[in-house]
Amino acid sequence: MSNQFTRRKFIKTAAVGAVGAAFFPRFITSCTQAKSSGDDGIIRLGFIGLGRQAMYLLNGYIGIPGVEVVAGSDVYGIKRERFLKRVNNHYANIEQEVTVEVYEDYKELIARADIDAVVIATPDHWHAHMAIDACKAKKNVYLEKPLTFTIKEGQLLTKAVRDNGVILGVGSQQRSDANFQHAVKMVQDGKLGKIERVNAYVGAPPTPYDLPEEPVPADLNWPMWLGPSQYVHYNSELNPPISLDPEENEKIWGAWRWYKELGGGFTTDWGAHMFDIAQWGLGMDESGPVEIIPAGYEDTKFLTYKYADGVVMTEEPFNEQQTKGVKFWGDKGWIEVSRGHYEASDESLYPPVIEETEGAYETKIPHLENFIESLRNNTDPVVPVEIGHRSCTVCTLGNIAYDLGRPIKWDPTAEKFVDDPEAENNRLFNKTYAEGYPLG
Repeated sequence: MSNQFTRRKFIKTAAVGAVGAAFFPRFITSCTQAKSSGDDGIIRLGFIGLGRQAMYLLNGYIGIPGVEVVAGSDVYGIKRERFLKRVNNHYANIEQEVTVEVYEDYKELIARADIDAVVIATPDHWHAHMAIDACKAKKNVYLEKPLTFTIKEGQLLTKAVRDNGVILGVGSQQRSDANFQHAVKMVQDGKLGKIERVNAYVGAPPTPYDLPEEPVPADLNWPMWLGPSQYVHYNSELNPPISLDPEENEKIWGAWRWYKELGGGFTTDWGAHMFDIAQWGLGMDESGPVEIIPAGYEDTKFLTYKYADGVVMTEEPFNEQQTKGVKFWGDKGWIEVSRGHYEASDESLYPPVIEETEGAYETKIPHLENFIESLRNNTDPVVPVEIGHRSCTVCTLGNIAYDLGRPIKWDPTAEKFVDDPEAENNRLFNKTYAEGYPLG
Protein backbone atom coordinates (compact mmCIF):
# COMPACT_ATOMS: atom_id res chain seq x y z
CA MET A 1 0.00 0.00 0.00
CA SER A 2 1.31 3.38 -1.00
CA ASN A 3 2.17 5.78 1.81
CA GLN A 4 -0.12 8.37 0.26
CA PHE A 5 -3.06 6.32 1.48
CA THR A 6 -1.76 5.54 4.96
CA ARG A 7 -1.37 9.28 5.62
CA ARG A 8 -4.85 10.21 4.48
CA LYS A 9 -7.31 12.09 6.65
CA PHE A 10 -10.82 10.85 6.18
CA ILE A 11 -14.32 12.17 6.51
CA LYS A 12 -15.46 13.58 9.86
CA THR A 13 -18.43 15.60 8.66
CA ALA A 14 -20.67 18.03 10.43
CA ALA A 15 -23.66 16.89 8.38
CA VAL A 16 -24.69 13.53 6.96
CA GLY A 17 -23.37 13.03 3.44
CA ALA A 18 -25.54 11.84 0.59
CA VAL A 19 -24.18 8.32 0.79
CA GLY A 20 -24.73 8.00 4.52
CA ALA A 21 -28.19 9.53 4.48
CA ALA A 22 -29.40 7.00 1.96
CA PHE A 23 -27.70 4.12 3.71
CA PHE A 24 -29.24 4.27 7.16
CA PRO A 25 -31.66 1.44 8.05
CA ARG A 26 -35.13 2.66 8.98
CA PHE A 27 -38.01 1.30 11.01
CA ILE A 28 -41.45 2.79 10.42
CA THR A 29 -43.02 4.08 13.62
CA SER A 30 -46.29 5.56 14.74
CA CYS A 31 -44.76 8.03 17.16
CA THR A 32 -47.24 10.39 18.81
CA GLN A 33 -44.90 12.58 20.84
CA ALA A 34 -42.20 13.43 18.34
CA LYS A 35 -43.08 17.08 17.77
CA SER A 36 -42.38 19.90 20.18
CA SER A 37 -44.75 20.03 23.14
CA GLY A 38 -45.18 23.79 22.65
CA ASP A 39 -46.52 25.95 19.86
CA ASP A 40 -43.14 27.55 19.24
CA GLY A 41 -41.53 24.50 17.63
CA ILE A 42 -38.73 24.37 20.22
CA ILE A 43 -37.52 20.88 21.22
CA ARG A 44 -36.95 20.94 24.98
CA LEU A 45 -34.51 18.46 26.51
CA GLY A 46 -33.91 17.15 30.00
CA PHE A 47 -30.66 15.39 30.93
CA ILE A 48 -30.62 12.38 33.27
CA GLY A 49 -27.11 11.68 34.53
CA LEU A 50 -24.78 14.67 34.53
CA GLY A 51 -21.30 13.15 34.45
CA ARG A 52 -18.49 13.28 31.93
CA GLN A 53 -20.35 11.83 28.95
CA ALA A 54 -23.37 14.03 29.62
CA MET A 55 -21.15 17.11 29.42
CA TYR A 56 -20.00 16.08 25.93
CA LEU A 57 -23.60 15.55 24.89
CA LEU A 58 -24.64 18.84 26.44
CA ASN A 59 -22.02 20.67 24.37
CA GLY A 60 -23.52 19.14 21.26
CA TYR A 61 -27.23 19.48 21.92
CA ILE A 62 -27.19 22.99 23.37
CA GLY A 63 -25.81 24.41 20.13
CA ILE A 64 -28.41 22.88 17.81
CA PRO A 65 -30.86 25.51 16.51
CA GLY A 66 -34.37 25.08 17.87
CA VAL A 67 -33.26 23.08 20.91
CA GLU A 68 -33.42 24.22 24.52
CA VAL A 69 -31.92 22.37 27.48
CA VAL A 70 -34.31 23.04 30.36
CA ALA A 71 -33.61 20.45 33.06
CA GLY A 72 -31.05 18.07 34.52
CA SER A 73 -31.09 15.29 37.07
CA ASP A 74 -28.33 13.58 39.02
CA VAL A 75 -27.94 12.03 42.46
CA TYR A 76 -24.67 13.93 42.99
CA GLY A 77 -25.22 17.53 44.12
CA ILE A 78 -22.02 19.01 42.71
CA LYS A 79 -22.84 17.60 39.26
CA ARG A 80 -26.23 19.28 39.38
CA GLU A 81 -24.49 22.54 40.26
CA ARG A 82 -22.03 22.17 37.36
CA PHE A 83 -24.83 21.47 34.92
CA LEU A 84 -26.88 24.43 36.10
CA LYS A 85 -23.88 26.74 35.89
CA ARG A 86 -22.93 25.65 32.37
CA VAL A 87 -26.42 25.84 30.94
CA ASN A 88 -27.23 29.18 32.55
CA ASN A 89 -23.92 30.65 31.39
CA HIS A 90 -24.59 29.48 27.86
CA TYR A 91 -27.97 31.13 27.65
CA ALA A 92 -26.71 34.29 29.35
CA ASN A 93 -23.89 34.52 26.77
CA ILE A 94 -26.30 34.32 23.85
CA GLU A 95 -28.82 36.58 25.62
CA GLN A 96 -31.60 34.00 25.60
CA GLU A 97 -34.05 33.60 28.46
CA VAL A 98 -34.41 29.93 29.41
CA THR A 99 -35.43 28.69 32.84
CA VAL A 100 -33.35 25.69 33.89
CA GLU A 101 -34.17 23.37 36.79
CA VAL A 102 -32.27 20.50 38.38
CA TYR A 103 -33.52 17.46 40.31
CA GLU A 104 -32.08 14.67 42.41
CA ASP A 105 -34.86 12.27 41.37
CA TYR A 106 -35.19 11.76 37.62
CA LYS A 107 -38.89 10.95 38.00
CA GLU A 108 -39.56 14.60 38.77
CA LEU A 109 -37.89 15.56 35.51
CA ILE A 110 -39.85 13.14 33.31
CA ALA A 111 -43.10 14.23 34.97
CA ARG A 112 -42.76 17.68 33.37
CA ALA A 113 -45.20 18.23 30.52
CA ASP A 114 -42.92 20.68 28.69
CA ILE A 115 -40.02 18.27 28.13
CA ASP A 116 -40.06 16.58 24.72
CA ALA A 117 -37.09 14.23 25.12
CA VAL A 118 -34.63 13.05 27.73
CA VAL A 119 -30.94 12.38 27.30
CA ILE A 120 -29.89 9.46 29.53
CA ALA A 121 -26.17 9.16 30.28
CA THR A 122 -26.12 7.20 33.54
CA PRO A 123 -24.31 4.00 34.57
CA ASP A 124 -25.60 0.97 32.67
CA HIS A 125 -27.49 -0.60 35.58
CA TRP A 126 -29.99 2.29 35.47
CA HIS A 127 -30.56 2.43 31.71
CA ALA A 128 -33.60 0.16 31.37
CA HIS A 129 -35.49 1.50 34.40
CA MET A 130 -35.05 5.13 33.42
CA ALA A 131 -35.72 4.64 29.72
CA ILE A 132 -38.86 2.56 30.29
CA ASP A 133 -40.15 5.13 32.80
CA ALA A 134 -39.51 7.84 30.21
CA CYS A 135 -41.39 5.87 27.55
CA LYS A 136 -44.38 5.49 29.85
CA ALA A 137 -44.29 9.26 30.41
CA LYS A 138 -44.42 9.66 26.59
CA LYS A 139 -40.94 11.16 26.45
CA ASN A 140 -38.63 10.53 23.52
CA VAL A 141 -35.24 9.18 24.58
CA TYR A 142 -31.61 9.53 23.58
CA LEU A 143 -29.95 6.67 25.48
CA GLU A 144 -26.23 6.11 25.80
CA LYS A 145 -24.77 2.75 24.84
CA PRO A 146 -24.80 -0.06 25.74
CA LEU A 147 -28.59 -0.02 25.54
CA THR A 148 -29.23 -2.14 28.64
CA PHE A 149 -27.51 -4.22 31.31
CA THR A 150 -29.32 -7.49 30.47
CA ILE A 151 -30.80 -9.04 27.35
CA LYS A 152 -34.28 -9.25 28.90
CA GLU A 153 -34.12 -5.51 29.66
CA GLY A 154 -33.46 -4.84 25.99
CA GLN A 155 -36.49 -6.87 24.99
CA LEU A 156 -38.71 -5.01 27.47
CA LEU A 157 -37.34 -1.59 26.47
CA THR A 158 -37.92 -2.30 22.78
CA LYS A 159 -41.53 -3.17 23.55
CA ALA A 160 -41.96 -0.06 25.73
CA VAL A 161 -40.71 2.23 22.95
CA ARG A 162 -43.11 0.82 20.37
CA ASP A 163 -46.08 0.40 22.72
CA ASN A 164 -45.85 4.03 23.83
CA GLY A 165 -45.24 5.50 20.38
CA VAL A 166 -42.03 7.33 21.26
CA ILE A 167 -38.69 7.67 19.50
CA LEU A 168 -35.51 6.25 21.00
CA GLY A 169 -32.04 6.92 19.62
CA VAL A 170 -28.93 5.12 20.82
CA GLY A 171 -25.54 6.78 21.40
CA SER A 172 -23.72 4.56 18.90
CA GLN A 173 -22.15 7.58 17.22
CA GLN A 174 -20.00 5.62 14.80
CA ARG A 175 -23.05 4.99 12.61
CA SER A 176 -23.01 8.73 11.85
CA ASP A 177 -19.29 8.71 11.00
CA ALA A 178 -18.70 8.73 7.25
CA ASN A 179 -15.62 6.49 7.58
CA PHE A 180 -17.70 3.71 9.10
CA GLN A 181 -20.58 4.38 6.71
CA HIS A 182 -18.27 4.00 3.73
CA ALA A 183 -16.64 0.83 5.06
CA VAL A 184 -20.01 -0.80 5.61
CA LYS A 185 -21.23 0.27 2.18
CA MET A 186 -18.18 -1.33 0.56
CA VAL A 187 -18.87 -4.55 2.45
CA GLN A 188 -22.58 -4.62 1.67
CA ASP A 189 -22.02 -3.68 -1.98
CA GLY A 190 -19.83 -6.77 -2.34
CA LYS A 191 -16.61 -4.87 -3.00
CA LEU A 192 -14.70 -7.24 -0.68
CA GLY A 193 -16.35 -10.30 -2.18
CA LYS A 194 -17.68 -12.90 0.21
CA ILE A 195 -16.99 -11.91 3.81
CA GLU A 196 -15.21 -14.73 5.59
CA ARG A 197 -14.21 -13.25 8.95
CA VAL A 198 -14.20 -10.08 11.00
CA ASN A 199 -11.82 -8.79 13.65
CA ALA A 200 -13.62 -6.49 16.09
CA TYR A 201 -11.24 -5.49 18.86
CA VAL A 202 -12.83 -4.03 21.99
CA GLY A 203 -10.91 -5.20 25.07
CA ALA A 204 -11.33 -7.32 28.17
CA PRO A 205 -14.52 -8.42 29.99
CA PRO A 206 -15.45 -7.06 33.44
CA THR A 207 -13.93 -8.27 36.70
CA PRO A 208 -15.44 -8.61 40.21
CA TYR A 209 -15.67 -5.35 42.15
CA ASP A 210 -12.56 -4.96 44.32
CA LEU A 211 -12.11 -1.24 44.98
CA PRO A 212 -11.52 -0.29 48.64
CA GLU A 213 -14.35 1.33 50.58
CA GLU A 214 -14.25 5.12 51.01
CA PRO A 215 -16.55 7.63 52.74
CA VAL A 216 -19.54 8.71 50.66
CA PRO A 217 -19.51 12.45 49.80
CA ALA A 218 -22.11 14.41 51.74
CA ASP A 219 -23.97 15.53 48.61
CA LEU A 220 -24.11 12.11 46.92
CA ASN A 221 -27.21 9.97 47.41
CA TRP A 222 -25.47 6.61 47.28
CA PRO A 223 -28.56 4.41 47.76
CA MET A 224 -30.23 6.21 44.86
CA TRP A 225 -27.06 5.89 42.74
CA LEU A 226 -27.19 2.12 43.28
CA GLY A 227 -30.93 1.97 42.65
CA PRO A 228 -31.84 -1.41 41.12
CA SER A 229 -28.28 -2.74 41.41
CA GLN A 230 -26.99 -5.01 44.11
CA TYR A 231 -25.17 -3.23 46.90
CA VAL A 232 -21.50 -2.33 46.55
CA HIS A 233 -19.63 0.07 48.79
CA TYR A 234 -18.58 3.49 47.60
CA ASN A 235 -15.25 4.33 46.01
CA SER A 236 -14.44 7.66 44.39
CA GLU A 237 -13.33 5.98 41.16
CA LEU A 238 -16.97 5.17 40.51
CA ASN A 239 -17.77 8.90 40.59
CA PRO A 240 -14.50 10.71 39.78
CA PRO A 241 -14.29 13.94 41.78
CA ILE A 242 -14.91 17.36 40.26
CA SER A 243 -14.79 20.90 41.59
CA LEU A 244 -16.42 24.17 40.56
CA ASP A 245 -14.06 26.76 42.04
CA PRO A 246 -11.59 26.31 40.57
CA GLU A 247 -13.32 24.33 37.85
CA GLU A 248 -11.87 20.85 37.54
CA ASN A 249 -13.66 18.11 35.64
CA GLU A 250 -13.35 14.33 35.75
CA LYS A 251 -9.86 13.09 34.92
CA ILE A 252 -10.95 9.49 34.35
CA TRP A 253 -14.07 7.69 33.19
CA GLY A 254 -16.31 6.35 35.95
CA ALA A 255 -14.84 2.97 36.86
CA TRP A 256 -18.24 1.31 37.43
CA ARG A 257 -18.07 0.12 33.81
CA TRP A 258 -15.15 -2.23 34.50
CA TYR A 259 -16.88 -4.30 37.23
CA LYS A 260 -19.37 -7.16 36.86
CA GLU A 261 -21.75 -5.80 39.44
CA LEU A 262 -22.22 -2.49 37.63
CA GLY A 263 -21.03 -2.78 34.03
CA GLY A 264 -19.89 -5.03 31.23
CA GLY A 265 -16.21 -4.16 30.93
CA PHE A 266 -14.74 -3.35 27.55
CA THR A 267 -17.00 -6.06 26.09
CA THR A 268 -19.99 -3.74 26.34
CA ASP A 269 -18.24 -0.37 26.64
CA TRP A 270 -16.44 -0.63 23.29
CA GLY A 271 -18.32 -3.66 21.99
CA ALA A 272 -21.41 -1.45 21.71
CA HIS A 273 -19.40 0.49 19.14
CA MET A 274 -17.28 -2.08 17.31
CA PHE A 275 -19.50 -5.17 17.45
CA ASP A 276 -22.26 -2.78 16.35
CA ILE A 277 -20.33 -1.88 13.18
CA ALA A 278 -19.61 -5.54 12.50
CA GLN A 279 -23.30 -6.41 12.88
CA TRP A 280 -24.21 -3.58 10.50
CA GLY A 281 -21.66 -4.61 7.89
CA LEU A 282 -22.74 -8.25 8.04
CA GLY A 283 -26.39 -7.32 7.57
CA MET A 284 -27.25 -8.63 11.01
CA ASP A 285 -29.08 -5.61 12.44
CA GLU A 286 -32.18 -7.75 12.89
CA SER A 287 -30.34 -10.92 13.86
CA GLY A 288 -27.08 -12.03 15.48
CA PRO A 289 -24.62 -14.88 16.05
CA VAL A 290 -25.66 -18.46 16.72
CA GLU A 291 -22.68 -19.58 18.81
CA ILE A 292 -20.39 -17.74 21.18
CA ILE A 293 -17.13 -19.20 22.50
CA PRO A 294 -15.21 -17.42 25.29
CA ALA A 295 -11.47 -16.82 25.09
CA GLY A 296 -9.61 -19.45 27.09
CA TYR A 297 -12.02 -22.27 26.35
CA GLU A 298 -9.89 -25.19 25.13
CA ASP A 299 -7.78 -23.76 22.29
CA THR A 300 -9.88 -20.62 21.69
CA LYS A 301 -7.56 -17.62 21.89
CA PHE A 302 -10.12 -14.84 21.36
CA LEU A 303 -13.79 -14.37 22.18
CA THR A 304 -15.44 -15.83 19.08
CA TYR A 305 -18.85 -15.34 17.48
CA LYS A 306 -20.12 -17.68 14.79
CA TYR A 307 -22.93 -16.71 12.42
CA ALA A 308 -25.31 -19.08 10.65
CA ASP A 309 -23.83 -18.20 7.24
CA GLY A 310 -20.34 -19.30 8.32
CA VAL A 311 -18.83 -15.89 9.06
CA VAL A 312 -16.67 -15.83 12.19
CA MET A 313 -16.07 -12.68 14.23
CA THR A 314 -13.25 -12.63 16.77
CA GLU A 315 -12.53 -10.03 19.44
CA GLU A 316 -9.01 -9.77 18.06
CA PRO A 317 -6.66 -6.86 17.33
CA PHE A 318 -5.98 -6.20 13.66
CA ASN A 319 -2.71 -4.33 14.26
CA GLU A 320 0.19 -4.17 16.73
CA GLN A 321 -1.17 -0.96 18.25
CA GLN A 322 -4.29 -2.87 19.33
CA THR A 323 -6.52 -0.17 17.89
CA LYS A 324 -10.14 -0.51 18.91
CA GLY A 325 -11.80 -0.98 15.58
CA VAL A 326 -13.12 -3.41 12.98
CA LYS A 327 -11.51 -5.28 10.09
CA PHE A 328 -13.64 -6.99 7.46
CA TRP A 329 -11.93 -9.79 5.52
CA GLY A 330 -13.40 -10.86 2.18
CA ASP A 331 -12.14 -13.19 -0.51
CA LYS A 332 -11.39 -10.14 -2.70
CA GLY A 333 -9.93 -7.73 -0.16
CA TRP A 334 -10.11 -6.19 3.29
CA ILE A 335 -10.99 -2.96 5.08
CA GLU A 336 -10.02 -1.88 8.58
CA VAL A 337 -11.70 1.09 10.20
CA SER A 338 -11.66 2.87 13.54
CA ARG A 339 -12.04 6.44 14.72
CA GLY A 340 -9.73 8.54 12.60
CA HIS A 341 -8.25 5.49 10.85
CA TYR A 342 -9.08 3.80 7.55
CA GLU A 343 -6.96 1.30 5.62
CA ALA A 344 -7.88 -1.02 2.78
CA SER A 345 -6.36 -3.56 0.45
CA ASP A 346 -7.11 -1.49 -2.66
CA GLU A 347 -7.35 2.21 -3.53
CA SER A 348 -10.88 1.76 -4.86
CA LEU A 349 -12.09 0.89 -1.35
CA TYR A 350 -11.15 4.24 0.19
CA PRO A 351 -13.67 7.00 0.92
CA PRO A 352 -13.33 10.57 -0.40
CA VAL A 353 -10.62 12.62 1.25
CA ILE A 354 -11.51 15.82 3.11
CA GLU A 355 -10.06 17.54 6.16
CA GLU A 356 -10.93 16.16 9.56
CA THR A 357 -12.90 18.55 11.79
CA GLU A 358 -11.86 19.47 15.31
CA GLY A 359 -13.50 18.75 18.64
CA ALA A 360 -14.92 15.91 20.70
CA TYR A 361 -16.19 12.88 18.79
CA GLU A 362 -19.75 13.43 20.02
CA THR A 363 -19.93 16.88 18.40
CA LYS A 364 -17.90 16.53 15.20
CA ILE A 365 -20.23 13.97 13.63
CA PRO A 366 -23.96 14.55 13.01
CA HIS A 367 -25.33 11.94 15.41
CA LEU A 368 -27.05 14.34 17.81
CA GLU A 369 -28.46 16.44 14.98
CA ASN A 370 -29.89 13.25 13.49
CA PHE A 371 -31.80 12.52 16.71
CA ILE A 372 -33.31 16.01 16.77
CA GLU A 373 -34.27 15.72 13.10
CA SER A 374 -35.92 12.37 13.84
CA LEU A 375 -38.09 14.12 16.43
CA ARG A 376 -39.07 16.87 14.01
CA ASN A 377 -39.79 14.47 11.14
CA ASN A 378 -41.41 11.74 13.24
CA THR A 379 -39.02 9.07 11.94
CA ASP A 380 -36.57 6.72 13.55
CA PRO A 381 -32.97 7.90 14.02
CA VAL A 382 -29.94 6.13 12.54
CA VAL A 383 -29.74 3.82 15.54
CA PRO A 384 -33.27 2.98 16.72
CA VAL A 385 -34.04 0.80 19.70
CA GLU A 386 -34.13 -2.48 17.75
CA ILE A 387 -30.59 -2.01 16.43
CA GLY A 388 -29.32 -0.85 19.81
CA HIS A 389 -30.83 -3.94 21.39
CA ARG A 390 -29.37 -6.37 18.85
CA SER A 391 -25.86 -4.89 19.14
CA CYS A 392 -26.08 -4.85 22.93
CA THR A 393 -27.19 -8.48 22.86
CA VAL A 394 -24.02 -9.47 21.00
CA CYS A 395 -21.93 -7.80 23.71
CA THR A 396 -23.88 -9.36 26.56
CA LEU A 397 -23.77 -12.82 25.01
CA GLY A 398 -19.98 -12.55 25.08
CA ASN A 399 -20.02 -11.78 28.81
CA ILE A 400 -22.45 -14.63 29.49
CA ALA A 401 -20.08 -17.02 27.72
CA TYR A 402 -17.25 -15.63 29.87
CA ASP A 403 -19.38 -16.08 33.00
CA LEU A 404 -20.08 -19.72 32.16
CA GLY A 405 -16.60 -20.45 30.84
CA ARG A 406 -17.92 -22.42 27.88
CA PRO A 407 -19.63 -22.04 24.50
CA ILE A 408 -23.28 -21.04 24.32
CA LYS A 409 -25.72 -21.40 21.45
CA TRP A 410 -28.20 -18.65 20.65
CA ASP A 411 -31.31 -18.51 18.50
CA PRO A 412 -31.32 -14.90 17.21
CA THR A 413 -34.81 -15.21 15.74
CA ALA A 414 -36.47 -16.30 18.97
CA GLU A 415 -33.90 -14.43 21.10
CA LYS A 416 -33.44 -17.47 23.30
CA PHE A 417 -30.64 -19.84 24.25
CA VAL A 418 -30.69 -23.28 22.66
CA ASP A 419 -31.31 -25.96 25.31
CA ASP A 420 -29.32 -24.14 27.98
CA PRO A 421 -31.18 -23.50 31.27
CA GLU A 422 -27.96 -22.36 32.95
CA ALA A 423 -27.51 -19.56 30.42
CA GLU A 424 -31.18 -18.59 30.74
CA ASN A 425 -30.67 -18.17 34.49
CA ASN A 426 -27.54 -16.07 34.08
CA ARG A 427 -27.56 -12.64 35.73
CA LEU A 428 -26.97 -10.95 32.36
CA PHE A 429 -29.98 -12.51 30.72
CA ASN A 430 -32.55 -11.70 33.42
CA LYS A 431 -31.23 -10.29 36.68
CA THR A 432 -32.79 -9.93 40.13
CA TYR A 433 -33.20 -6.30 41.15
CA ALA A 434 -32.88 -4.62 44.52
CA GLU A 435 -36.11 -4.43 46.51
CA GLY A 436 -38.35 -1.59 45.42
CA TYR A 437 -37.08 -1.47 41.84
CA PRO A 438 -39.37 -3.61 39.67
CA LEU A 439 -38.89 -3.36 35.93
CA GLY A 440 -41.60 -2.93 33.34
